[in-house]
Amino acid sequence: MYSETPTERGSKGSVSIINSNGRLQLRFHYGGRRYYFSTGWADTPTSRKLAELKAEEVEEDILWERFDESLEKYKPKSSLSTVTPLTPIQKPKPELDQLWDKYSQFKKPQVSPSTFAKDFTKHRNHITKLPTRSLDEASAIRDHLLANLTPDAAKRCLTQLKACCNWAIEEGLIDINPFTPMKIKVPKGATEEQDIEPFSKEERDLIIRTFASDRYYSHYTNYVRFLFFTGCRPSEAIGLKWKHITNSVIQLRASVVVSENGLVLKEGLKTQTKRDFPINSELQAIVAEIRTQEPNSEAFVFTSPTGKFIDHHNFSNRAWKTILAKCGVPYRKSYQTRHTFISLCVESHINSTAISRWTGTSAKMIDNHYAATNFTNLRPPELI
Repeated sequence: MYSETPTERGSKGSVSIINSNGRLQLRFHYGGRRYYFSTGWADTPTSRKLAELKAEEVEEDILWERFDESLEKYKPKSSLSTVTPLTPIQKPKPELDQLWDKYSQFKKPQVSPSTFAKDFTKHRNHITKLPTRSLDEASAIRDHLLANLTPDAAKRCLTQLKACCNWAIEEGLIDINPFTPMKIKVPKGATEEQDIEPFSKEERDLIIRTFASDRYYSHYTNYVRFLFFTGCRPSEAIGLKWKHITNSVIQLRASVVVSENGLVLKEGLKTQTKRDFPINSELQAIVAEIRTQEPNSEAFVFTSPTGKFIDHHNFSNRAWKTILAKCGVPYRKSYQTRHTFISLCVESHINSTAISRWTGTSAKMIDNHYAATNFTNLRPPELI
């Protein structure tokens, strides 16, 4: 039994042999047209050999520019009256939004709920705002992204559009990816993990005191203290349950992330499955202030005033901005609590390997990005 898929015979000017309803056909392109014709031969080993010879004859004539466009020269006598070249009917090209929706559904089971909710939805919104969704106007799409997004966001969106169209080619939905040759150069900048502008000890303590005395946001005081004194990511602190706190360590095992259905608990951390943080006196004090006599082991340590997950995005836009303005500390993102902890550890000459184990980042990252963040607090040694 022979495959009904084409027999590959090379690239430009090649002739494919296909099985069509049990009969062998030759298929090829020439002069911008697609040609089909039936040999009339059943798909047998002997007929395959004859079809290959016929295909070689057509390829040679194309190569030597003596191709007979009437096809009379190549047709078996039995098929002369029935075979004509066919010009393919052009199928309408799918538009970018249609491809993206199909691609998103393909990727959905393969990515985390937070990635799908944030990234795929975000790029879908970008596509919705495009002036055109035609792949024939890919340059206009790229230019719109550059004009309306930051260079980094435009590059990330273009990268996803490339991936979408590559998938569409594999699925046979389109023939070429118009975004492949396009590039967007992004000025050297910083990601959230690398945008390091830590608070000083004095600023840290002032922020904590201001939270503690605030009428509206004092509820978050211990949450902020915990972030400052562990350097953990907000998603990890929000996902912490009482069962993960022992007498000696904080066991970070899960994180709360954004999904298409809102905030959800996800097992594992951003870069690890788990991490332990040793408890010191400051953390003991934080835990003692929050702990009830017999807390439910499945309950979350830090919650919103209504007992739900802390929405850190809302916290940052409301509580954090308000408190920093109130205490007069120059504004920096709340993620700087993490950078503050790591930078103060570096300043205290703690080994970068130990810090990396506590915080879930690499020692190389710490050495490259944190070693020079507190020059103002350093003094040269006495060399005499």
